[in-house]
Amino acid sequence: MITFWFEFASTYSYIAAERLRRLGETPPRTVWRPFLLGPIFKAQGYDTSPFNLLEAKGAYMWRDVERLAEAEGLGFGRPDPFPQNGLLAARVATAHEAAPWLVDFVCGVYRAEFAEARDISTPEVIGAALSGLGVDAADALGRAQDPAVKARLRAATVEAEARGVFGAPCFTIGDELFWGQDRLDDALRWRDR
Repeated sequence: MITFWFEFASTYSYIAAERLRRLGETPPRTVWRPFLLGPIFKAQGYDTSPFNLLEAKGAYMWRDVERLAEAEGLGFGRPDPFPQNGLLAARVATAHEAAPWLVDFVCGVYRAEFAEARDISTPEVIGAALSGLGVDAADALGRAQDPAVKARLRAATVEAEARGVFGAPCFTIGDELFWGQDRLDDALRWRDR
């Protein structure tokens, strides 16, 4: 079993999520796990994305993601601000981890953020992603505020860090960790060997 660790603020998680969906790597074959990269970055001494801290690295990343999106037939628009606050989206995904619409929701939020440059921190944008799937947005957003859901998302972040996750996306198979959307094929081969 492979676990896909994703952060809604992550440009490369956008590409990985779409690739996984196209490959049919959806639950239950692949576990999709949202987590929060902010606390992990803080523990590493960062107060924002390394792509913001290192100008050359950031410029490269934006051009790289633009090329990757084009190659995958995906839209691309640079959101402002970056990184976006993906907490609400991560809580919705955590609350509905077994929902048949989870993957479509995740990919829809990524498209809103990185193809349409919309602000995913707002209930309106997340609600629109849910409504577009025929999901009762008010109910789904309400469930995302449950203290138990918040605790599960915090626990997922702690687990990700304990497993060695330091960026997004990551893929784990047992104790093996593969970092970056460009390691997706390697992770799938490791799982299937």
